Amino acid sequence: MRKQLTLTLTLTAAACALLIGCSSPNESKKAEEKSSPPATAPAEPPKTAVAPTPTPATPPPAAPAPKKNTLPDKAPDVFKVNMDTSKGLVVLECHKAWAPHGADHLYELLKLHFFDDARFFRVIRSPRPFMAQFGMNGTPATNAVWANANILDDPPAGQHNTRGMVSYGQTGAPNSRSTQLFINFADNSFLDAQGFPPVCTVTTGMDVADELYSGYGETPQQGLIGSQGNAYLTSQFPRLDYIKKAAVVLQ
Repeated sequence: MRKQLTLTLTLTAAACALLIGCSSPNESKKAEEKSSPPATAPAEPPKTAVAPTPTPATPPPAAPAPKKNTLPDKAPDVFKVNMDTSKGLVVLECHKAWAPHGADHLYELLKLHFFDDARFFRVIRSPRPFMAQFGMNGTPATNAVWANANILDDPPAGQHNTRGMVSYGQTGAPNSRSTQLFINFADNSFLDAQGFPPVCTVTTGMDVADELYSGYGETPQQGLIGSQGNAYLTSQFPRLDYIKKAAVVLQ
């Protein structure tokens, strides 16, 4: 059950504010998901006859091999992420040493462009700056696939949930982190001992994060986001800011 944050914010209430699945009892049931028809490949253009050309006496030099523009299979020890948001650019620096399971999982999600067009659906700045939460895909079918793709817990590594740190949300049960993350607006170090080890930090654009729209607070319902995706959010909460594209910066 969700509780509104008050000026006398307690550790229990604050932790619940980050727990995934603190839903109200009147939350609507999941809508049935309909699979989209498979995309068809475009037809090949008709081939035209080409007149033979004489063979040169000496073959031309081979063209240089194109540079690879793909990411490594495994996450590097440190990697940067550009999040192009509706308010501007936010740059993250992520460290495997801080949260190995979390960093590897985030890297995989970024390779799949999971966060593209995802809303900052839970932004809390009142009664004090707290956090901005994101990480639910805009497509219900994608959410269904990843909702229970949980990862193992990471033990504390000495980092704290201070301003600019980015951590996963979780339900409070062991090994319950999945795809949701949050940016700390202030010093929330009381979360450290409750299973929220930071995985990244904002290196550029914290002023951008501060401008994310927070007027809806706790109102968007995660169950409906999961079952209806962005169709629900854009119709009911049109002022939510969002991630246009999130990608690992190629070195």
